[in-house]
Amino acid sequence: MLKLAPLFGNGAVLCRGKEIRIFGEADEGRTVTVTLDGDTASCVARGGRFLARLAPRRAATGCTLTVTDGAQTITSTDVAIGEVYLAGGQSNMELELQNADEGQQLIQTHNDPDLRYFNVPKKSVWNEDALRANAWSHWEKVSPGNAKDMSAVAYFFARRLREKLNVPVGVIDCYWGGTSITCWMDEEALAATAEGRRYMEDYAARSAGKTMAQWQQEEDAFQAEMTVWNNKVAELKRENPAIEWPEINEKAGLCPWHPPVGPGSPYRPAGLARTMMERIVPATLTGVIFYQGEEDSGRTTRYDVLMDSLIRTWRAWFRDEELPFLFVQLPVWIAAGETDPRSWPVLRHAQELAWRRTRHTGMACVIDCGEFDNIHPTDKRTVGERLFEQARTVVYGEVGECSPRAVCKHTQGNTLVVSLTAPVSVRGEGPARFLEIAGEDGVYHEADASIEGNTLRLTCDAVANPVAVRYAHWNWCVVNLFGGNGLPLAPFILE
Repeated sequence: MLKLAPLFGNGAVLCRGKEIRIFGEADEGRTVTVTLDGDTASCVARGGRFLARLAPRRAATGCTLTVTDGAQTITSTDVAIGEVYLAGGQSNMELELQNADEGQQLIQTHNDPDLRYFNVPKKSVWNEDALRANAWSHWEKVSPGNAKDMSAVAYFFARRLREKLNVPVGVIDCYWGGTSITCWMDEEALAATAEGRRYMEDYAARSAGKTMAQWQQEEDAFQAEMTVWNNKVAELKRENPAIEWPEINEKAGLCPWHPPVGPGSPYRPAGLARTMMERIVPATLTGVIFYQGEEDSGRTTRYDVLMDSLIRTWRAWFRDEELPFLFVQLPVWIAAGETDPRSWPVLRHAQELAWRRTRHTGMACVIDCGEFDNIHPTDKRTVGERLFEQARTVVYGEVGECSPRAVCKHTQGNTLVVSLTAPVSVRGEGPARFLEIAGEDGVYHEADASIEGNTLRLTCDAVANPVAVRYAHWNWCVVNLFGGNGLPLAPFILE
């Protein structure tokens, strides 16, 4: 039985300028021939799957893709060739255009048939329901009344790409809210690092002995409880569109977020790597955009190790050792009434470590984009456009607009001098905030700052010989240092 992966159905966007890989299912030993507007490649099915490789092509629209095994023929029409990005991560990448600022208006008015998206079905168990959902998955075009279920971050990113390049752009949406980074790697990748093994061992201990039936019963109860809570929240928002989360929490109760562990959970390590990522591997990609980390804050101090592993793993899966990987550094956030645990800055620093030591990566700073007591900020245009600026640099060889960053520090008497990549200034009234310095004892104190172009001079009466500095080292803070390009000074630690 010949089956073409849904990713290559009608309206598909294929990657330009690279080998084009087309895959699906076929009977063992059958020769499968793939033709894309006159370009042809053949392969022999092994293990029930086929993978054909076509030569690189330039951008194009209106192409026809034909796949045959001699007995059956499948034809996909309206195929485009252009840029293809995978959008991955958790809920802030998952937040749909219909729920973002400007989203409702854009959904009704934006018409761009060469901006397309493909939603990988959110399935944590590969069963008959998942098979049906996979068979029905398909490419959508951005057109009036459509695109409401497209990732808002990916939409704003892709929209800027379309404006810049004037070639078709396709986004493969593959994400799930609340997931750890470990959900998106397989067991082999996780077992290769101590942090990955720790996550797997912890989950195995917490779900030990639980059957799929037991998990499903608990999952159904959890989903019912969440539905009741979500309906209460929706009703409150209908009654008062300006209502804020403290009042919502008071009237609807706190979100009953306690998903059960078990063999079918989407939050199990390596789970979605099997049920979602395998649907699209090894498609040819221009690059990856990624927004994740909230779930792992407080769970690990070595997120950089996990991120290094994810990037290596995805590059291997998609057969591209230099696949551009662009990601969002966590912004600020804290729940109302919570004492700041300073766990997000630890993860932000780990993200920076991964970025600095991994080639062909870009990190978008959004430290100024968080919302108090709302872990899902609705301004996704800023996030998507800052990812686009990273793409300009990493993917397209231009100089994109980026945040000023700390380069190095040195001590002059009782002053710690920090050099930046660009001049900064204070936005608004008051002094520079959230700069801290420490002496040899490692105890940080708030510092007084003088700004001289791209140099910060930091002092504190309690630190006679400062040797370390950190900036914006909080889960929640309102930063006020910005570069001349309007972008915030990136958080940093120099020790």
